[in-house]
Amino acid sequence: MDSSDTIKNDKETTQSEGQIRPLCVKNLHIQPQNTRRMTYLETISASWVICDSWAGMAATVSLAIAQGGPVTLVYGPITTLVLVGGCALTLAELASVYPTAGGQYHWTSILAPKGMSRGLSYCCGVANVFAWIAICTGIAIIPSQLVVGIAIFWCPSYSPQPWHYFLIYQAVNGLVLLYNITLLKRSLWIHDVSFFITLASFLVITITCVARSSSNYGSSRDVWDNFLNSSGWSSGVAFLTGLVSPNYMYAGIDGALHLAEECENAAAVVPRALLSTITIGFITTWPFMIAMLYCTDDLNAVVSSATGVPIYEMWHQATHSPIAATIFIILLFFAATFALTGAQQTGSRLTWSFARDHAIVGSKWLGKMHPTLDVPVWALIFNYAIMFIIGCVYLGSSSAFNAFIGTGLVLQHISYAFPAILLMYRGRSRKWLPESASFRLPGWLGWVVNIVTVCFAVLVLVFYDFPTVIPVTGSNMSEFL
Repeated sequence: MDSSDTIKNDKETTQSEGQIRPLCVKNLHIQPQNTRRMTYLETISASWVICDSWAGMAATVSLAIAQGGPVTLVYGPITTLVLVGGCALTLAELASVYPTAGGQYHWTSILAPKGMSRGLSYCCGVANVFAWIAICTGIAIIPSQLVVGIAIFWCPSYSPQPWHYFLIYQAVNGLVLLYNITLLKRSLWIHDVSFFITLASFLVITITCVARSSSNYGSSRDVWDNFLNSSGWSSGVAFLTGLVSPNYMYAGIDGALHLAEECENAAAVVPRALLSTITIGFITTWPFMIAMLYCTDDLNAVVSSATGVPIYEMWHQATHSPIAATIFIILLFFAATFALTGAQQTGSRLTWSFARDHAIVGSKWLGKMHPTLDVPVWALIFNYAIMFIIGCVYLGSSSAFNAFIGTGLVLQHISYAFPAILLMYRGRSRKWLPESASFRLPGWLGWVVNIVTVCFAVLVLVFYDFPTVIPVTGSNMSEFL
């Protein structure tokens, strides 16, 4: 990165436009306040929609059933609330002081020793950029799986081919790209609409399933104390690898960070968006999964569902209605599309910020905002192009494609660990976390969440790379979804 554009290490802070910022952030051409259009609600909505926690877990439920079953689905969300909650608190503290689109890699540059600043911030930035591309790819494949699942459900003789998934994946991805380029800036209210639609969908689905299954609930023992393990791993390892599914509740939790230069009063709003996403995510996902488990008669049928969409079978068992289950899948389709819209927007802002610091090939174009559309068009196209190429891998091997997706969570948590380690290295000094910051944790709690952030990154790096089952074959190594 060009030293004139990177954040230097000997930082002082100043109060500017109601936000605490490093003096040298001006070298990064931070968006001025009068160009920021996202309101407080829109920022929170965008952050929530990207994670869309209940929908994210619904779409990845099969792995958790095979690796812990109900125990992973019930206690996994509690575990990830604590672990990812620690990450969110770490990020919120830093965002309240340094609200920039670069997020983690900017903070790494600020906190790192002078001789290591450029190298560490570059590594953190690369990890974060590719994490977001992988997350976008993982979201983009969900609509195609749902559409094909509906086709199989209603026409059992239909035999899907990889190119069927590929075409739907590319179509949805391309349409969302066009929307992000041409219309999103003029319709930021779409995040608010998406927020309320997905919450309404959660309520409708949960209430309907509970009401329709009221005479045939499963036993509490089967829900709260039933550990299923068909992975071949020990129970402990199975639970830890099965946390991938609950962790998808919060895939992209740092989304609000990278929208900091598009929202008003980012130093106060971004930390609230992070904590709101964590809170709403758990409040929706945990009751949703408990309700679904009580309403499911046969978990083995869910895992072996011919549709390839296990939640489809859960909803069918719960409602005893193929039409109701299909409507719920359509609602999940819209939730995934809304999430992809927000994820593309956020991922492009990170790529744009990285290019703005001359840290990527083609920075001359990728680091520019379009003068009339007011979006980083080339950054959006760059991310889309990589997603297009990864989509082509699906034609040859779905396992290789899933391995690409699986890197998203791993790289994401690695990017959180960089600034957390360096913040502890700096002793969480007031020089780096001023008392006047809009969000600051008590000293002891700050140390705890920083340690949790680093330890969870290590856990993710080790266990999320395990194959889902043993013995290991070429088709199951790192196959997350």
